[in-house]
Amino acid sequence: MTRTDNDTWDLASSVGATATLVAAARAAASRETEPLIDDPFAEPLVRAVGIEFFTKMASGALPAPDEQTAMGVTRMTDNMAVRTKFFDEFFVDAAEAGIRQVVILASGLDSRAYRLDWPADMVVFEIDQPEVIAFKTQALAAQGAAPTCDRRTVAMDLRFDWATALREAGFDPQAPTAWSAEGLLGYLPPEAQDRLLDTVTELSAPGSRIAIDTAPPSNPAEQEESRERMQEISEQWSKNGFDLDFGSLVYLGERNEASEYLTGHGWQVDTAGVNDLLAAGQRGTFDDDEPMGKLYYLSAVYGGAR
Repeated sequence: MTRTDNDTWDLASSVGATATLVAAARAAASRETEPLIDDPFAEPLVRAVGIEFFTKMASGALPAPDEQTAMGVTRMTDNMAVRTKFFDEFFVDAAEAGIRQVVILASGLDSRAYRLDWPADMVVFEIDQPEVIAFKTQALAAQGAAPTCDRRTVAMDLRFDWATALREAGFDPQAPTAWSAEGLLGYLPPEAQDRLLDTVTELSAPGSRIAIDTAPPSNPAEQEESRERMQEISEQWSKNGFDLDFGSLVYLGERNEASEYLTGHGWQVDTAGVNDLLAAGQRGTFDDDEPMGKLYYLSAVYGGAR
């Protein structure tokens, strides 16, 4: 289904299903013999959503390895392992630096408010659509899980006035904040990406930090290749009982590059390529001509303080 300006979703459809996919990949990565991450809540959350394909993925019950490779599951699991590790370490470092306010944008099935060892006075704000926030809160409560921080939910679509809702939940714009935009920018139109980063900057006190995974703008040839690859994966998944057109969910094409945009708005930015993280985690890397190999991770500090 093609995206529209005011489309909505739950965790079994459209963009929401990608949150369940990410959680399934985190669960699969956590099951590895020598895991890079440990997310004990990922599999229970995926089971609660109830999509059979994702439940099999989370529990290790998918077909043989060669079929998983064809479906992109192996690559997805590796990517989620290093991505999750990157953001986990970002938050740990921010807490060690004295930051006591976190905002997780488009939190989906992120369980960091429950699984990270936060300082006793840490406040973690989670922003997502109301249905997504309510589902995760109820599902984790049913598991007997409790947050390890002062978790505050902000049930608001990021396309609307989430900044006001965040302030109403107790956010302090005068205090340094650690922000995350994980797996988010590609699902935003170019102008919405700029608005999001502008709002984050406006709400950030000096010393605030942000972590993002993103990619440079793609040229038309790369866009076509990316959509063809997404279509191939969608067809493989359809054969295994789950239909989702990934190519219709993302916005490809020209947009401001996040690292350059933030640098121009007062942030000091560091970046690492996805292949650097994969190699450091002893996972297979992308070939130079693969569009996914252009993914990179950035962490930035506002106001030049480090």
